[in-house]
Amino acid sequence: METAVFKKYENGYYTFLFKNEENMVFEEVNPRVLNQFDLKNDKSFVNQKFKLSFVEAFDDEDEDFIIYRIESLQKI
Repeated sequence: METAVFKKYENGYYTFLFKNEENMVFEEVNPRVLNQFDLKNDKSFVNQKFKLSFVEAFDDEDEDFIIYRIESLQKI
């Protein structure tokens, strides 16, 4: 798991800032995570630290296109 700060949800994308000052955009989030953390609507999560794990999923139609999906999220 990596530590990151949730920055925003916009147009279907979740943005987190990691320790190396790099923003990472996630296209998908495990529904179990969204049941626990309503990142779309609850603005209190903005600028909060989380431990998260994610996977890289390849698009079946375009092997060069990678989708990043959050698999687990824990508030610190």
